[in-house]
Amino acid sequence: MQARQWMGIAWPAFLLAAVLEMLVFAMVDPGDLHWFGQPLDWSRQAVYTVAFFVFWGVTMASSALTALLVIRKTED
Repeated sequence: MQARQWMGIAWPAFLLAAVLEMLVFAMVDPGDLHWFGQPLDWSRQAVYTVAFFVFWGVTMASSALTALLVIRKTED
């Protein structure tokens, strides 16, 4: 893919990840998170950072899959 296509995937995914971050952490306190029944021993900033990159990765994968399907459809 060209750089322009990657930016067309990454930028909207970045914006959506920021919105998801705000929505999720408006309702969830990072200090109350547990992992397999144990309290998560990460700082709040670490939780926010990791969550943002997870949200960004998932939304970027979704956008990339959509772009791939559109490219394949136009080649047929």
